[in-house]
Amino acid sequence: MNALARRQRRTDCPAVEMQLAGGTVACDPSGVLYAPSERLLVVSDLHLEKGAAFARRGMMLPPYDTAATLALLGAALERYDPLRVVCLGDSFHDRHGAAFMPAQFREVLVRLMTGRDWIWIAGNHDPEPPAYVGGETHETIGVGPWTFRHEPSPSLRVGEVAGHLHPVAQVSAGGRSSRSACFASDGDRMILPSFGVTTGGLNVLDRAFHGLFDPVRAKAYVIGIARIYPIPFRSLCR
Repeated sequence: MNALARRQRRTDCPAVEMQLAGGTVACDPSGVLYAPSERLLVVSDLHLEKGAAFARRGMMLPPYDTAATLALLGAALERYDPLRVVCLGDSFHDRHGAAFMPAQFREVLVRLMTGRDWIWIAGNHDPEPPAYVGGETHETIGVGPWTFRHEPSPSLRVGEVAGHLHPVAQVSAGGRSSRSACFASDGDRMILPSFGVTTGGLNVLDRAFHGLFDPVRAKAYVIGIARIYPIPFRSLCR
């Protein structure tokens, strides 16, 4: 089963609720985070128009990435019907992505945004406001007990929710090993998985994650086909 087919099957998997910095959030198997008290949906690293960005550099990727990512995002929005959406940066793969996006994809995106407060967090791939699609752009934004930004701060920050690192977890059981995207959290802060269908991932045991979480409480909320599995970092494989 390819990665896109696995992503599509996860829509039947239940979300997992947890406490994050004193507020209740739901980790959804699609990779979005939902805060019911705020009717807020958070998504990270869409990397829209990644295939087009690579094509401009002479490297060919399958051309379905934007359509597939928007379809998955649309399904998540339909499931939760949020009033506000925060996109945690790298929503477009480069600073030209929004301006060069084909009209049919832009129309889909604008339709998803209609009737919602839509916040773009500036990322390292897309530091400027996206062209022709609307919404607000911020470096960081606070909602309830949480602060949303693209790259996690280097020190412990209670309530911080970030993306950028594309966390994945490697799990071994019964002589078999598997790797999957995950939410990474110790209950005080969280790093979301990347949402784009052609994005890679970084093992949560990589040095890039060191110091970001309390090592005793840190867990990977690993997205499986049937459910999300909360697994302590100490039980994961490098």
